[in-house]
Amino acid sequence: MTETSNSKSENIEEKVRLSKRMSELGLCSRREADDWIAKGWVAVNGRVVNELGIKVNPNDKIGILPEAKREQNQRVTVILNKPLGYVSGQAEDGYEPAKVLITPANHWSGDHSSIEFDSRQLKSLVPAGRLDINSTGLLILTQDGRIAKALVGENSSLEKEYLVRVELTDGRPLSDLDNSKLELLRYGLELDGKKLIPAKIEKINENQLKFVLKEGRNRQIRRMCEQVGLKVLQLKRVRIGNIRLANLPIGKWRYFDPASESFTESRSPQKYKKPMRKGGHR
Repeated sequence: MTETSNSKSENIEEKVRLSKRMSELGLCSRREADDWIAKGWVAVNGRVVNELGIKVNPNDKIGILPEAKREQNQRVTVILNKPLGYVSGQAEDGYEPAKVLITPANHWSGDHSSIEFDSRQLKSLVPAGRLDINSTGLLILTQDGRIAKALVGENSSLEKEYLVRVELTDGRPLSDLDNSKLELLRYGLELDGKKLIPAKIEKINENQLKFVLKEGRNRQIRRMCEQVGLKVLQLKRVRIGNIRLANLPIGKWRYFDPASESFTESRSPQKYKKPMRKGGHR
C-alpha cells in the first residue's frame, strides 16, 4: 500500500474532505478519490475507509491500496489534432465532441507507443482544457486525474502555445498594428474585471502572431485581440508544456507515452507507469 503524509512538524490545520486532500497530494482527482473510497481502496492511518465525505487532518497518513494503483496505471491519455467543427467536451448545438475522433481508423500510423486500442479506454476519457469549435490543433483527452490537474488545475502554470492568423478589424494587415497595442497584448489587458498575467507574444510574419499563455480564460485570445482592434482569422494550438503537435496530421490522434515524454517544462519524466496492453502485458 502506498502511503502519503506531511511531516510531523506541520501544524494541524482544520480538517478537510479526504477526497480533496488526496487531490492536493497529487494522488488522483477528487472524482477518482470518491470512487476509490466507495470501493474501499483508501486507508487513513492504516485503516480502510469507505465513507464518502469523511474528513482528515493534514498530517494523517493516506494509503492507496494496490487495486487503486492497478486501475490508475491502466488509464490512458491521448493527443489529438482537433479539426474545425468539433467541440472539446459534450456535444452542443448539433456539433459533435472531439472524442468521437478517437477510433482505430483515426489512430496515427506514426504512433510508436506500445499501447493497443481498447474501446474501454473511451470510458471517462475527457478533455483536459478547452479548444473552441473554430480553433484547431493540440487537444489532450485523458482518463488520468493527475494529468488533468497538471494541465488545467488551479495551480497549473504550463505554457500553452498558439499560432494565430489575424488582421485589423478594418481589414488592414497586421503590419499596420501599432507597437503599443502589441505591448498591451503582452501585459495590461483585463478580462471579466481581472487582469491577465503576462503573455509572450511575437509577430511571426505579416499576418500571424505567436501567443504563449500560462492561463486559459474562456475565448481568451480572441477577446484579447478584440480589445486591441484585431480580428482572429485562424487559431491553432501547437504546444502544451513539453508536448508539441509536431507532425501529427489533422483529425488523427496518438497515445501519450509517460515512459518517454512529459508535459512538465522541467523535462523531468513524470512518475506515471505505462498503461497495460491488452492481455495484461506491458
